[in-house]
This record gives sequence, structure tokens and C-alpha cells, in this order.
Amino acid sequence: MSESSTLARPYARAAFSLAHAGGTQADWSTALAFAAQAAADPKVSAMLGHPALAEADAVALLSPPDDTAPGAREGFGSFLGVLAANRRLPLLPEIAALYADLRAEQEQVVRARITSAVALGDDELATLRAALKRRFGREVEIDTAVDAALIGGAVIDTGDAVIDGSVRGKLARMQSLLAD
Repeated sequence: MSESSTLARPYARAAFSLAHAGGTQADWSTALAFAAQAAADPKVSAMLGHPALAEADAVALLSPPDDTAPGAREGFGSFLGVLAANRRLPLLPEIAALYADLRAEQEQVVRARITSAVALGDDELATLRAALKRRFGREVEIDTAVDAALIGGAVIDTGDAVIDGSVRGKLARMQSLLAD
């Protein structure tokens, strides 16, 4: 476990607790995604580490526009203020990821990343979603990516399980068996 995960975990739990209490989990997801993307930008990251940057300016810099996440507006600014006061703003990408995991767990959703050799059509994605729903017994959110190096097939990563149905993976397993 990385040190950043260890440091980010209590903040992610606090953010989730605040969002859950207010019933604004989706707005907090949006606000955290905005702030995390901004904090991950190299130029913004350099500014966040500068000692002359006031906490209020850092909060204003990382706060989403008012119409983006209205349910998170009040609490999110205070949350960013706590992060700024504790010099934890650079942890925002990790906090956002941990928050998303907490939200997915609470909503009984499995997040799957499907990497395929070619772009998958809607019918193929629907078939994969249905199969994953049967396997895990939960709703499935799918994120897709294309990697031509897979040659064919796909790799499905749910965080807890990886299903490698790619041609590259099959060739690697075959090579391993032949080498023994």
C-alpha cells in the first residue's frame, strides 16, 4: 500500500460521509473529479506546492464552477479548506479514486475496465455487461480502452479480478507451457 493511499483514505471516507449524509454523492463525485483533474495538472500541482499560495486561493482554484455540482457547493469548499490547511491538496487524485471506490461499494456497482484490440460495439458491450453482472451479482459500470498490441480479444479488469481473453495473453500462456 502506498503512502499516498494511506494518507488519502481518511479524507476520502470523510468526503463520502459528508456526501452520503446530504444525499449528494453524485455531485461530490463530480466536484472531486474536477478538483482531482486540476490538481493532477503539472502547472497547478506546482502552484499548490508554492508557499505563497493562500489557502483561500487554492480552494478557489480547485473548486468546480457553481453550476457543475450544486449539491456539493457548501461542504466541498470547506473540505478543500481542510485539505489546504493540512497541505493535502496534492492527494486529490487519490482521494477522488478512493471516494469512487466507496461510492461504488455502497451502490453495489462493479467498475470494469475493458481493454480490447479494436473498439467494441454497443452490442458487444451490452453482452459483456450482462455476463459481468451475472458473474458478480452487481450492476456494472464499464470504461473502455483500445490497445492494438493485444492482437485480438480483450482484457477485463475489475480491480479484484482480471480476465485476460486477449490473443497476446493466450500466446504468452502457450509460450510458458512450451518452455516448461
